[in-house]
Amino acid sequence: MHDAPDTAVYRQQGFGASLRLAPPFGLLIVDFVEGFADPAVFGGGNIPQAIARTHGLLALARAQGWPVAHSRIVYADDDGDANVFSDKVPGMLTLKEHSPASAIVASLAPRAGELVVRKNVPSAFFGTTLAPWLTQRGVRTLVVAGCVTSGCVRASVVDAMCWGFAPVVVSDCVGDRAIGPHDASLFDLAQKYAEVLPLEGLRSRLALAG
Repeated sequence: MHDAPDTAVYRQQGFGASLRLAPPFGLLIVDFVEGFADPAVFGGGNIPQAIARTHGLLALARAQGWPVAHSRIVYADDDGDANVFSDKVPGMLTLKEHSPASAIVASLAPRAGELVVRKNVPSAFFGTTLAPWLTQRGVRTLVVAGCVTSGCVRASVVDAMCWGFAPVVVSDCVGDRAIGPHDASLFDLAQKYAEVLPLEGLRSRLALAG
């Protein structure tokens, strides 16, 4: 079976190397909130399936004692922090601290000791305490779930790499409101920024590493 022409170009130019999954591990769950779980608000596509698969990933992380961080989009009640992101997607301004749409889905609710990052841009790292929080806990490999793959997940993964964390995107624990951008983003992330594995593949890699 031959590579597609674009894949062959990436291989020829040396993209797509595998990353070593070195402990300590951490988990970042990006924006699995009620508004993104609801197709009538910001959801759709394969986001519900990704949320369901993330239950197992979160249970794994907690059982292993990994630091766990969650992010949610939160704008000020008076829109005083409106920005270019909300100019581009005005509906984001509906995500306030106490808005039901901004609440993390109940089945993935944070536990005591887990970080909740409030942000008003795509990346969970930009202008937040996430990087120092992970660094203080010694994290070297950051496992990432959440939505949407082409937006806040991708931005957070690229920033994780820039901060020196080795990102692992769990492919069946990330979702997007459209499958085309989801698939394209997973391809791009795997070629340039992250290890991309399904949950069972991550379990296998962890067993080999252990």
